[in-house]
Amino acid sequence: MRGVVRVGLTVAVLACAGLSAARGDDFPSKPITIMVGLAPGGITDVTARLYAAAVSRSISQRITIENRPAAAGALAAAAVQNAPPDGTMLLVFSGSQHATVAAMGSAPYDPVKGFSFITLLFNSVVAFVVPPDSPAATLEALFELGRKRAGGLSMGTPGLGSPSHLLGARVALAAKAPLQSIHYRGGAPMMADVLTGRVDFGVATLSTSRTFLMDNKLRALALDGETRWSGLPDVPILAEIGYGNEKVANWFGVAAPAGTPPAIVQKLRQEFGQGVARSRTAKAARGERHIDRHQHLRGDAGADGGGGRSHGRAGEDARPSSAVGHFNNGHFWTARLPRCPARR
Repeated sequence: MRGVVRVGLTVAVLACAGLSAARGDDFPSKPITIMVGLAPGGITDVTARLYAAAVSRSISQRITIENRPAAAGALAAAAVQNAPPDGTMLLVFSGSQHATVAAMGSAPYDPVKGFSFITLLFNSVVAFVVPPDSPAATLEALFELGRKRAGGLSMGTPGLGSPSHLLGARVALAAKAPLQSIHYRGGAPMMADVLTGRVDFGVATLSTSRTFLMDNKLRALALDGETRWSGLPDVPILAEIGYGNEKVANWFGVAAPAGTPPAIVQKLRQEFGQGVARSRTAKAARGERHIDRHQHLRGDAGADGGGGRSHGRAGEDARPSSAVGHFNNGHFWTARLPRCPARR
C-alpha cells in the first residue's frame, strides 16, 4: 500500500513539474544565450545586445550574446535549432538571410520547421555607400562605371543572403550593371574595405555607416527607406530613382528551437515586445525602425515575401530562383527572390 502511495505521489510531483514547465511558470531558471550569426559591431549584433540588456533587466536573469560569424549565419542557426527547446538558446536573425542561405544550397538547419518564431524586432534602413573619392556622384553614375569596366563593380556586403546583399544584387541586376559581391562576416569588417576603397561600394545599414557619413568619410548615393532621411536630405531613396520594385524583406527577428513550449514562447514574445518599447529612444540614434510585436509586415507579391562572446547583465550574378522569408502574424512564409550566389 505504501508503495502504491509513493508511486502516486511521484507521478503527481512529475505531473505538476510538467505542468509548471508547460506554463513557463519558472522560466527562465537559468541564463539565456542569444546566438548571432554575424560579427560584433553590425546592426544585428548591436540590436541583439540592446534587447538582451532590456529583457535581462526585466526577467532578472543573465543573457549572453554569442557571435558565430561563419557560413553566412548557418552555424548559429544550426546551434539554436539543435539546442534543447527550453527557451534558453535563441537566435537573432535577418528574415531574408535565414531563409535564403538554406534555399541556395545545403544548410545544417531548416529555416521554417527548425524554429519556434517569437517576434519581429526591427526593420533596417540600408544605404548604398562609396568612398569619398569615388568618381560616382549618383547611383546611376556608379552603375555606368560598372558597365564600362572589365569585370564590373565590386560590392561589399555584410554577409551572403543578408538584406544588403539581396538588395544590392537586385538593384544592380535591374540596372544591368555587372557585379561581383564580396561577402564579409558582418557590417563592421565590410566597412573597413569600403572606407579604404578596396571595394567600389558597399550596401550597409544606416546604423553601420551613419558615423562615417556624418564625418564625410563615406558618401551615400541612395537609401532604401520609405522617405528621405533628415540627416542626408539630398540623398534620394530607391523609389525616387526607379528602383522601388527591387526592395527586399529587411526585417529582423528572434526565434527559439522548434518544440519550445508555447507558454515559454509567449513569455519571450512579451518580454521582447516590451523591449521594443524600451528601445524607442535608441531607435532615432541608430536610424532603424522598430516593429511593434502585433504589427504585420507587408510584402509585394512575388518580390518581398520575403567567435566573440560577451555577457550582459539584464545584461555578381543574379538569376531566378531562391526562396526568401517573410514573417507575418506569427508565421514564417516564403516568396521568390533572385538567387545571388557567393563570389569572392
